[in-house]
Amino acid sequence: MNAPYPPPPPPPAAGRDRTTLWGILGIVTGLLCCGILGIVFGYLSIRDAKRFGRSPLLGWLAIAFGVINLIASAIIRSRGNYYSPYWYR
Repeated sequence: MNAPYPPPPPPPAAGRDRTTLWGILGIVTGLLCCGILGIVFGYLSIRDAKRFGRSPLLGWLAIAFGVINLIASAIIRSRGNYYSPYWYR
């Protein structure tokens, strides 16, 4: 009737956990200004998430938004619409 307790979880790796920081930076830069930075920050977030045993969701979102930003920028530039259609007419 006396079952042994499971072993305690391993301690986190030494260093600072910046998974959330990289993920938020990636999402913001991926959405607003630079898709390449969003992809880089997303990769850093996923790398830290694996290292510290956390969820890589923010990293994947940052990469997705960075790719969407790059595709949208390429479409806008290929059509010649560098400015907003309501400005600079």
